Formats: sequence, C-alpha cells, structure tokens
Amino acid sequence: MKISDYIALYLEKRGVTHVYEVAGGMITFLLDSIQQRTKIKIISMHHEQAAAFAAEGFGRMTGNPGIALATSGPGATNLLTAIGSCYFDSVPAIFITGQVNRHEQKGKRAIRQLGFQETDIVAIAKPITKAAWLANDPQDIPRLLEEAFRLAVSGRPGPILIDVPMDVQRCDVSDISFLDLSKSPVKKSRTIGLNSYIGNLEADLKKAKRPLILAGGGIQASNCISSFRALIDILQIPVIYSLMAVDVLPYKHRLRVGLIGSYGNRWANIAMSQCDLLLVLGSRMDVRQTGADTDSFKGDRTIYHVDCEAGELNNRITGCRVLKADLSCFIRSLALMRSLPKWENWEVEIRNLKNSWPDTTELKEVDGINPNIFMHQLASHATSAAAFVVDVGQHQMWAAQSLDLSEDQRLLTSGGMGAMGSALPIAIGACFAASRTVVVIAGDGGFQLNIQELQTIVRNKLPIKIIIINNQCYGMVRQFQDSYFKGRLQSTVWGYSAPSFRKVAMAYGIAAASIEVPKDIDSALKACWEDPSVPFLLEVFVSPRANAYPKMAFGKPISEMEPQARPLDMEGT
Repeated sequence: MKISDYIALYLEKRGVTHVYEVAGGMITFLLDSIQQRTKIKIISMHHEQAAAFAAEGFGRMTGNPGIALATSGPGATNLLTAIGSCYFDSVPAIFITGQVNRHEQKGKRAIRQLGFQETDIVAIAKPITKAAWLANDPQDIPRLLEEAFRLAVSGRPGPILIDVPMDVQRCDVSDISFLDLSKSPVKKSRTIGLNSYIGNLEADLKKAKRPLILAGGGIQASNCISSFRALIDILQIPVIYSLMAVDVLPYKHRLRVGLIGSYGNRWANIAMSQCDLLLVLGSRMDVRQTGADTDSFKGDRTIYHVDCEAGELNNRITGCRVLKADLSCFIRSLALMRSLPKWENWEVEIRNLKNSWPDTTELKEVDGINPNIFMHQLASHATSAAAFVVDVGQHQMWAAQSLDLSEDQRLLTSGGMGAMGSALPIAIGACFAASRTVVVIAGDGGFQLNIQELQTIVRNKLPIKIIIINNQCYGMVRQFQDSYFKGRLQSTVWGYSAPSFRKVAMAYGIAAASIEVPKDIDSALKACWEDPSVPFLLEVFVSPRANAYPKMAFGKPISEMEPQARPLDMEGT
C-alpha cells in the first residue's frame, strides 16, 4: 500500500474520528487516502492556524490527540501559534505536514531553498513541541506514528509534529505491517518518596488552621478531574484555582473559593494571602498567578507543590516541599488520607470575604451592560452547553471571574500562549468532540483574527453560540495604556475599528442580534437559545471604558488589587 494509505488507516485504527486541514499540494495524497480508505471526517477549515486550533480544541475536550494537517511552507508555518498553545497548555495533538519531495530538499547546500515552498518546519517547531521529525525514510513511518501517539499523552501532554515529504507519501511498500496496538508497552512511573511526602503533608494539615488547595491546569491534563473532585469531598479543603482550572469544580460547590491571580476574584486573592498551608496541584505558579512579589506569595506559609515536571518545582516560588509525580497517581494516594480536622471557621471566613467583595460590584460605576453580571446571566441560559470557549482579553477575565459552570461543563481558553483569535476554531474542535452545543465568548478585536471560520460552522451545521463582548477597542491593552501611557491609545482606540458583527454573521447565514442596554439581555439570550441545535451570534456592547477589575497591583502582594491599590512598577505581561 502507499504510505499515505498506511497513515490514514493507522489514524483510524488509533480511534481518530476527525482531522482538520486546509488543502495544499503537499498533503493531497494524505487527504485522498483518508477520504478513500477511512471513515474519518475531514474538516476543511479556512486558515491553517484555525485548523491547528480546532485540533487543540478536540484534544482539550477528549484528552486524546487532536489531528491537523497542513501543506509545506506557509501552510506549515501557519500551524505554529496553535502548536505553541498546545505546548504551553499541555494539550495532546499531532500535526502532520507535507514536505517537498526528497530530491527537492536543499539538504546541506549553502542555499536558502531548493523546492518551491520548502521550509524546515521541523527545526522551527522543535522548541514548541515534545518532538518533531522529518520522515525521509518510508520505513520509519510506523515507528514515528506509534511514538507520536505515545509521547503526545505521556507525562506532561503536548504536541508532536511529523513532516512527510510528498514522494514518501506516495511510496508503495509491501513489507510494512500495522503495529499491534494491544501490545504497545505501557510505562508505569514510580514516584520516589511518595509515602513519606504524604505522611508529612498529613501531619502539617492536622496543624493547619487555614489550608487551601491551588488547582492548576495539570489536573485536566492528567485526566483526573473525577478523582480530584472525589478527593476534595474527602479532604474538605477549600479550593482556589488558576485560569487553566476554572472548571475543576462546579460553581456551586461549597469548597470552590474562586480564581486567583492578576485578575482573580478579590476574595480568593485575599484568602490566598491569609492561608497557612497551600497544596499546589498541577500549577506552575507563574507571574499571572502569584504576582511579581514572590516573597510575599511564599510568606511564612508551608507550600507543598506536586507536578509531573521537575523544572516547574521550586522555580519561581522557592522553599516549597516538592514532589515530582503523576497527578492521577498522587491524588489516588492522597484520597486514602483520613481523620483530618474540620475547617468550618475558615470556610465561614472565606464566605464572609466573598460577601464583602462580590464580583458583580467591582464595576458598579460602569455605564450600560455590566460584563460580570452578564456572564452570570449567560451561564443561566447556557446550562445545556458542553463548554465555554473563551478568547483572550478583558472578556476572558470577566468570564473566568463570573461564569457559573455546572458539573459537566468545561472552560477552554488559551493560557500560556494567550492567543487572540483562538476561541472560534477551538470551539469547532470542541463541538465535534462533544457533539453538543458550545459557547464562544470573544472580544471584538480577537474575533476578527479568525472570523472566516464562521463559514466552517455554517457548512458543518455546528451548534455554536457566539457571544461578542464589543467594547469597540482592544480593551486589555487600552487599560494598560491608561495605566502607563497617560491615556495615549495608539492602535487600541486610535486606528482601530470593527464591523457590525450582527451583519457579518447574517451574511454567512447565521442568525444574529445585538444589544446595548441591560433590559434587553434576557430576551436576547432567550432568542440565542431558542433552538440549541443551530448557530447564533449575539453582539453585546459594553462601555469602552470598562476595565477588567479587580487587577493585582503589580509589585505588591496578591491581596492588594486595583483600583483600590496602585502598582509599584510596569508589569511585563
């Protein structure tokens, strides 16, 4: 069979149901083989970046590698932003690119390019993948595919890239047989010092008065969300979470405290500043979580930090009691812990903090629609949605602060890469994975980066509800300019514009509406959800002066937040 047939049949044997792509010359054999030889659905996107983000969305929702294909040159380089997003946020994905024929490759010649669109995508992608390979030998294909699927989901998940020359794809081979996947070795990791670590943690918990668990994105990446929730019910320790872990507990869970960090819920940041023992599970404790004042974040409290990557331990926050371990294994072991104290007084303190600093009053002076209040209203209408997919900007913070997620709902967003324009294509992959309605929340600026994928939604009849929070500017950067550039608003307000998204959606054949005042919210959301099986776009106008508050005052302790406190220095992110 041809190598392209082998790749197609291998993907199907691995359980792949969808691949995302934009057609190009160097992947025509792969596309033809997938279409002719398998039942895999080929989802044709309108930009390779969007195809890669769709694969990321599928990987985020399922925990299995999402698959995207692209041709050589610009097709391959257009994948890079989403490859980086998968790498930084620990999302399993496999990217297969077509390369020019082997006789057209420049090799070691002192030239820039030999074949048309020849680009060394392997060298470019290596820093943001777990592995990247050029498959110049047809006999290597079975081994590389097997290794790609193993690596993508093992340890800290992430992306793999395989670059396959066009002449390799069309090689006829008779001596390649399918690997027996049932006999693939399963590597069992052994955690050194696990029992003594848990013993020390148990002893310290029994002395603690204000313990907290900081949940990070590693919990979802380790596919142990169910065991984590069972653990919380056993330990009865309140939970704060990072942006990548907003969905670890349902909104109404008694022990769900809130979001911490730069734009965290104020009461959660204050609770964090008051805790005496912190157990960190799968969180990097980056600057967006801790602030620049790492000494204050560490303080006198005891911090236990568990992560599958040794480099993340005692990295920014030093002096922690650390354990390199697979989270699923650690959580199962920790669930055996019994006879811990009850921390009812601490729970009461946290509830009082929440009542003193509600998220809905942080922008009480804002004119028109209050974004935090709107997020609560949106969630109340979107109870049947499988996921909220949130783009990058102020709306991302308002959503993370205020969405009422139910037990089976996910929140997907680009964290480490922070890629504007990612939400719409990620939602496409998530919708195919869930076979249920998905909600996109995007800003007017970011939505324009991949607006063309509205056609993908229409063509595939996807039930995606799109909410555009339109503040008529690049709001996050505008807020930064107000703080540090005396209101000089170059390129965020000055020189920026956007179309009527309602009219754009209707041009694509998507029903749409727009609202500007609070009294229209309920009727607009009812119209949006009148038929859950069809797409709908709702444009929500908010004040251009609405800020994402509260915001940690840069350089100060995590509990000191704007607008009440002022930053000491200009933040770098």
